[in-house]
Amino acid sequence: MAQTLAKLRIDKWLWQARFFKTRSLAARQVSAGHVRVNGDRAQKPAQTVGPGDVLTFAQGRVVRVVRVEILGERRGPAPEAQTLYTDLTPAQNAPPGNPGFEGKGRPTKKDRRALDLSRTPRG
Repeated sequence: MAQTLAKLRIDKWLWQARFFKTRSLAARQVSAGHVRVNGDRAQKPAQTVGPGDVLTFAQGRVVRVVRVEILGERRGPAPEAQTLYTDLTPAQNAPPGNPGFEGKGRPTKKDRRALDLSRTPRG
């Protein structure tokens, strides 16, 4: 079935573009007022979007800004979903990563034996 409409429901588009795992999660975000279309807050999941519309929404801890390029026909694989939009999200500083292993921690069995031998009084 080919997409003949020039518009698509916002919750369906967000789901097809793989920003949300389920369509109901996308609808919940829109209903809660967490999605903006061209700077205006989207009120209902049934609001339509078309090519050229700019969407702003939170995804995890990142605020995403995307421009709708084409309307999808289905929820396809990720490479296909990435063709539906242009990512306009400003670059953000990466949070510091986990500290690397510094060689500290629990001593090995050899180290423990050496510690025991150094503590034992010889007599």
